[in-house]
Amino acid sequence: MENYLNQNRVNLIMRIKKVSEVLGNKVYTDSGEFFGEIEEANLSDNRIEGWRIRVGGSVTSMIGGAKGVIIPHQFVRAIGDVFLINKSALPSPESSMEEIPEDLI
Repeated sequence: MENYLNQNRVNLIMRIKKVSEVLGNKVYTDSGEFFGEIEEANLSDNRIEGWRIRVGGSVTSMIGGAKGVIIPHQFVRAIGDVFLINKSALPSPESSMEEIPEDLI
């Protein structure tokens, strides 16, 4: 039993990624739509609060032509070779999503 627990602990540690390793990763929704690429992590008190994403693909027209958005970390479903976010993170046409000013991109 102890060996099993140690093996699971090692597997968990191996899955942890550094923020620098995920910058530039592609972001997809949980329905498989391309959303953009990770540009930066927003930190507060040593915790990730959100991710700055450069929007790409068909999503650009959905958010009014903005070049990037900040997605709260709670919408991230998985972090690996790609990022998966909840489709609910996508703005509806009548909602307003936090846009990144041009001078910050």
